[in-house]
Amino acid sequence: MLVTGAAQGIGEATARLMAERGVAALGLVDRNRDLLEKVAAELAAAGHRVEPITADLAQVDEATEAVDVAVRHLGALHGVVNAAGITDRGGIDDTSPELFDRIFAVNARAPFFIIQRALPHLRRAGGGTIVNVLSITIWGGTPQLTAYVGAKGALAVMTRNIAASVARDRIRVNGLNLGWTLTPHEKRLQVEVHGRLPDWPEQVGRTQPFGRLLTPEDAARAICFLASEESALMTGAIVDFEQQVMGTYPVAPD
Repeated sequence: MLVTGAAQGIGEATARLMAERGVAALGLVDRNRDLLEKVAAELAAAGHRVEPITADLAQVDEATEAVDVAVRHLGALHGVVNAAGITDRGGIDDTSPELFDRIFAVNARAPFFIIQRALPHLRRAGGGTIVNVLSITIWGGTPQLTAYVGAKGALAVMTRNIAASVARDRIRVNGLNLGWTLTPHEKRLQVEVHGRLPDWPEQVGRTQPFGRLLTPEDAARAICFLASEESALMTGAIVDFEQQVMGTYPVAPD
């Protein structure tokens, strides 16, 4: 299994849970070499077979080479989790061409070409599974996330198209629309960009219907479901994983 964004946050939580649940071999991809090697070393020390692969997914050649490295070191490839992503803020008024290109490069282009490079290996293995981590913001989002919303929306549509394209190869492709998730990067952005106090997760969490934000571990469990035989023949699905019901108005607390 190849997992991108595996050095921290959703990718790391997914890699750890997959190892815990018995995935035989994991290719872990991230641009942060130090954090990635720390995660890989901890999993290896626990007896798991892992290969850390440092790559900047904004570069197509590095993204596709990550697949080749994983196969070269681990053998057959049975699945891909595209968990890597950047959530840099950029609205319609203030997104530069450079920021737009990088957001689309990491969040839409990299998953596309990683999947393209992985498909021959999945076909050779007799089938497989692909999970693309999306965002609930594809239904509209907030003003400061216009470029991000566009990239994730593109990936959502491609997820369904690719699912239809490879179904006869017994390859399943699904997407997970995650709501507000408390990743390390999100914690920093809310303080550094939006000026919130360090205890903002607790403050904001109390305003949510279920009293907290999503965690990377929540996301990992859903990803593992979609990537496993537990989701059976499910393919082409875009699953909303969010405590707000999209298209409805929130109910005021009693």
